[in-house]
Amino acid sequence: MENKEKHFCLTDEFKVNVFGVKVFRIKCTRKVREIEVGDLGGWVEKEDNLSGNAWVSGNAWVSGNAEVSGNAKVYGNAEVYGDAKVYGNAEVYGNADYCCFQSFGSAGRTTTVFREKENKLKVRCGCFSGTLEEFEKQVESTHGDNQYGKEYKAIINVIKVKFGV
Repeated sequence: MENKEKHFCLTDEFKVNVFGVKVFRIKCTRKVREIEVGDLGGWVEKEDNLSGNAWVSGNAWVSGNAEVSGNAKVYGNAEVYGDAKVYGNAEVYGNADYCCFQSFGSAGRTTTVFREKENKLKVRCGCFSGTLEEFEKQVESTHGDNQYGKEYKAIINVIKVKFGV
């Protein structure tokens, strides 16, 4: 039976992430897997970012409405934010980058971008899945310069700034 008692607390130590959000270091309060009581973890904006037996460590941080739950692990220099969900036995690590944009386009879709192997960016939006360049072409051919095209082009610009493209 899973222990429902919270396994971490927020410490007084904090830093401000790249979005200007204050994130707090976590500390283990109950042994979970290989994490011992007293071990310092990574960074979260609020307690709601972490649940179950999930853990954040290293320089990794979680903020916004993002949730890490179940037995998931976020570590290294990973950044999880927006409305991202990391759950089950998932692991997000290293310099894994991921972000979401919600309620854009004619169908109010969620656009998700993440870094794959060899630092390539992958974009998913509705039934589209491809590279950032392919996404740009799809936006241009589907929407041109209408309102939705302008929204998606703004998202593309944010992605380029965020991921240093």
